[in-house]
Amino acid sequence: MRILLKIIVVLGVVAAGALWMLSGPNPLPKDTMAGLTGDATRGETVFWAGGCASCHADPKAEGEDKLVLSGGYRIESPFGTFLAPNISPGPAGIGDWSDLDLANALMHGLSPEGQHLYPALPYTTYIHMQPQDVADLKAYMDTLPVSDVASLPHELAFPFNIRRGLGLWKLVNLSESWVMTQANTPELERGRYLVEALGHCAECHTPRDVTGGLDRDKWMSGAPNPSGKGEIPAIDPANLDWSAGDIAYYLETGFTPDYDSAGGQMAKVIAGMAHLDSSDRDAIAAYLKALP
Repeated sequence: MRILLKIIVVLGVVAAGALWMLSGPNPLPKDTMAGLTGDATRGETVFWAGGCASCHADPKAEGEDKLVLSGGYRIESPFGTFLAPNISPGPAGIGDWSDLDLANALMHGLSPEGQHLYPALPYTTYIHMQPQDVADLKAYMDTLPVSDVASLPHELAFPFNIRRGLGLWKLVNLSESWVMTQANTPELERGRYLVEALGHCAECHTPRDVTGGLDRDKWMSGAPNPSGKGEIPAIDPANLDWSAGDIAYYLETGFTPDYDSAGGQMAKVIAGMAHLDSSDRDAIAAYLKALP
C-alpha cells in the first residue's frame, strides 16, 4: 500500500510539473519586430479596423474624447466581468511598451512581464495580425492623448482569477489557422484579414464552446449576448439575406435595409468602420457573402 501511495504521489508531482510547463508563457521570437518602422497614417486604419476605441475609450466619451483610451468599459461574461484597461501613451497606459510588447499582447496574449492576459482582449483573432500592422498601430497610438486614469482590476471569482490556467486555455483555443482557408481574390484576402484578424467580428457573432473559445464550426451563426441580455445576430449567408451593398452601407452608416439603425456596442463598431476606405467595407461584405 505504501508503494502504491508513493507511486500516486510521484505521478501527481510529475503531472503538476507538466501542467506548469504547458501553461507557461509562449512569447513571440525576439526579432519579430526587427527592422520594422511604424507609420502612423497606416496605423490609424489599423486602429479603426481593430475597434480599439470601442472598448478602451471611456464608455461615455463623445467626439474627440473617444481617442482618449482611458479604459473602463465593462465586458460582462459567464466567467466574470472584465474591465478594459488604460492603453493611452502614458505611464498609466502603455507608453513604456515597445513594439514587441504590443505584439506579444495582441498576438499571444502576454503582458510585457510575461503574464497571461485574458481573452477579453481578442488575441485569438489578433494572432493573425501582420507585425508591420502592429508597428504602425503603435506609431499611431503614440500620437493620441495621454490619460492618467488607473486601470481597474477585473472582477473574477476562483478559479478564473488564476491567470496561469490561461496557458492551458491557449493550447486549445489559440490557433494561427484561418477559418476561410481559401481567399482566392485580393478583395477576399483583404476581407478575411479585416474580419478574422483586425475586426474580430466572430468574438460576438460566433457561439462559444464549453471552454469559452469560439466554436469555429458555427462561424458567424449568432450567439447569446455574454451579458445575458438577448442574442447577437447571425451574419453568415444562411441567416443574413442582405446584399453585399447592404452590408457595406450598414458598416458605413449604421442603417439596415429596413431603415433600422445599429445600437449598443455595434454602434461603436460602426463608428470605427466608417473611418475605413469604402474598398475595405466592400471587402468585409464580400467575405461575409463568400462564407459557406
